Amino acid sequence: MSAVSSLAPARFLTIIAHLVIVITIFWSRDHNVKACLPLDFTQEQYDNEDRKLVVALAVTLGLFAIELGGFFSGVSMFNCSQGLLSTGVHASASVALLFFLFEQWECYIYWWILAICSVLPAFVEILLFIAVFGLKKKPL
Repeated sequence: MSAVSSLAPARFLTIIAHLVIVITIFWSRDHNVKACLPLDFTQEQYDNEDRKLVVALAVTLGLFAIELGGFFSGVSMFNCSQGLLSTGVHASASVALLFFLFEQWECYIYWWILAICSVLPAFVEILLFIAVFGLKKKPL
């Protein structure tokens, strides 16, 4: 199997790994929310930080829907540039989010991980959607 033809399965696996870690953080976000707060926090502060983290996680899930939609529709499945970009950033996101989860990093770090590792490939996916469906270019 050549390197180009192995990008599609690698991309799929890294996207799914990133998705599983995001869902895990969604289920067990209590410790991460507490890491964002001072030692003597109020319930209002907790609710505010929890809401911010839930919004960030929901945005991430929406961006997954865009990227998986493009992948499964065939728009970007065999696009080498998008495959390499997506594989790299989702693998990086998986490692970073594991540290975020286990080391209980502060919540603002999640926004950086979201911007670099989820928004970037979803933006390129949207550009590919426009190129294929709007400009009638070939998916490759």
